[in-house]
Order: sequence, then structure tokens, then C-alpha cells
Amino acid sequence: MLRISGRGGVCNRSSPNCVKLLTFFFMAFLKAVITFLAVLLLVGAAIGQGDDDPIKVDSSIVRLNVGVVDQRGRPVTSLNQSNFEIFEDNVKQDITRFEPTEAPFSVVLMLDMSGSTLSFRPVIKQSAMRFLDALSPDDRVAVVEFYDKINLRNDFTSDRKIILNSIQVSNGRGKTDLYDALNFSLDKLAKEKSRRKAIIVLTDGVDSTIRDKDRDALAKFTDDQVPTALKPEASDILSNFLNRADAQGVTVYPLALPTGDPDKLADPTPRQIAMFKAARARLQIVADRTGGRLNAINHLEEMGRLYAEVAADLRTLYTVEYTPTNAKRDGKWRAIRIDVRSPDLISRTRQGYFAK
Repeated sequence: MLRISGRGGVCNRSSPNCVKLLTFFFMAFLKAVITFLAVLLLVGAAIGQGDDDPIKVDSSIVRLNVGVVDQRGRPVTSLNQSNFEIFEDNVKQDITRFEPTEAPFSVVLMLDMSGSTLSFRPVIKQSAMRFLDALSPDDRVAVVEFYDKINLRNDFTSDRKIILNSIQVSNGRGKTDLYDALNFSLDKLAKEKSRRKAIIVLTDGVDSTIRDKDRDALAKFTDDQVPTALKPEASDILSNFLNRADAQGVTVYPLALPTGDPDKLADPTPRQIAMFKAARARLQIVADRTGGRLNAINHLEEMGRLYAEVAADLRTLYTVEYTPTNAKRDGKWRAIRIDVRSPDLISRTRQGYFAK
């Protein structure tokens, strides 16, 4: 017998009143459980929107980092919005946002820690530190090391001690997941929202996944056909990264290590030369498409100087944004031209984008 004591005395579960009372208690308990589970789902959804989730980028806005020099190649850093005109497919666009050269950047410093860089790690780390010396104090830097793993050594910060320590402890060996690491860096930059963005990537450029695809492609050709068989720009992996970089307006500066130079290979086969040339060509495409510069490191002692030059170049860039008058997302190429209202000045920015 179930006994429930109350103001009415003892409840016998065989009585109608007791059944009603038990039903009431059961329904109240069930309602409390449902409410508790709903709260858990809401909390889980909030947690699921944390730092590891990708942030949607507004692809209707085009962002350009623009460098301007005079006839002698000297940077010009004193211009304002009225000095610039933007054209997309020869149609003038209205500038909706303008950032002067002194506006801070968010920069991902990517370090190739694959097996091919083992013998000169101290030079890499010392050179990367020179990069920091040339940045603005307000620039925020994230350090990413990559090999067959991708590690965020530190998230974006302006604390130079944290950044220096990240450079010092970077380590690894194995394959080169270059384009996965570039996409990882874009994910991090997306969370920097409207800040100006750049990636500085030290690498030999020979991505392991694309190299394997190139090798498979070359297997179909004879040796005399190999030199012209590969089409570097046709890589889906490369195209995916470029389209994502376009959407954020990220400028990429590759620093190409001599270990990826096809002219420095020891007793190479025609197929090795073709694959290394394609890898280097893709780095050039990345630089051209994003408005950066490819810096080829011919001798390791040049590395520190080139790092410093890249940092100095960042400090000469303006940033302009516009919303295209052609709102179609048809996947077609849109050519960009930016003019400076002075015949003595020369501008440099990315060439265009695919409207996806």
C-alpha cells in the first residue's frame, strides 16, 4: 500500500482521490524535467557558438588593402579617402569605409615547422623576431605553427612577450599542411571582425596534399610532356583558399624558403622540377590575388631583412571598402582597379575576386 500523509490523513492508492493526487504529482514532476532539459539545450547552444565556430563573413562588402608609391618607389602614407577612386569591371564604386596607414592590423604569423626546415630553425626564429620589431604597438599578432599538425601558439595579442615566447617554442616535423594552415588562419582572422587583416607565411610552398595530387596527375604524361603538364592555378584547394581570403580582404605575404626553389634541387628529375615549380607558382598566385608580395629567400641570412621589409610594407597600406553595384553572386570574375588622383603616384592592390 502506498501511503501519502497530508491534511486529509493517509492516501490509499486504490481510492479515486488518491489517484488524482498521484497524477498531479507525476505531471508536476514531468513538467519540471522538461523545463530542466530545455534549459540544458539552450546552454548547450550558447556554448556551441563559442570560439571554435566559424564566423560568417559579409561577402557583399569588398575590402582592399592598398599600397601607394611615388615614381621612385617610395611609399606615400599621407593620403585620405578623397584621393582614391575604385572601379569594378570599369564601373566606379562608392567607398563606404576608409582606414589610413596607421590603423592597426591583425596579423597571423605562420611558421613552417615541417621536416624540411629542421636544419635552420634558429635562423627562422631569430628572423621572425625582427618582424615584431617593425610592427606598430597596436597590431595584434597570432602565431601559428604548421607541419602535419596545425597549432595555434597564441591567439591575437599585442603582448610582445607572449608572441616572442610562441616563436621560441615553435617546433615540429613531418609533412607540410600549408593550405589547411592558411584556412585555419582565415578562421582565426574572421573573429577579428572589422580590423585590417594580413597573413605572413614562411614556407617552402610545397603542400603535401597538393604535391601528391600533382604527382598523380603527372603519372599520365611522358617525360617530354611533364614540363608543361601541370596548371598551378587549377587547384581546387588553392581556389577555395583564395575565395575565402577575398571575402575577408586578407593580404598574404609568402616568404618562400630556398628549400622550395626548383633551381636549388639536388639532381632533380623532370617530375620533381615540375612539382616544385607549380608549388612556387601557387605562392605567387596567392600573393598577386590578395595584394601581397612573394618574397623569395635565396640565402638564409636574407630572412631577417625580408621579414622586416614585409612588416614595414604593412605600415604603408591603406584600407578601403565598397559594396559592389553589381549584387549578382554569379561566380564570375570581377576585375578591380584603384586609381589615385595624382599622375605621379602608383597604387597596388589585389586584382579582383570571384563573386560567389
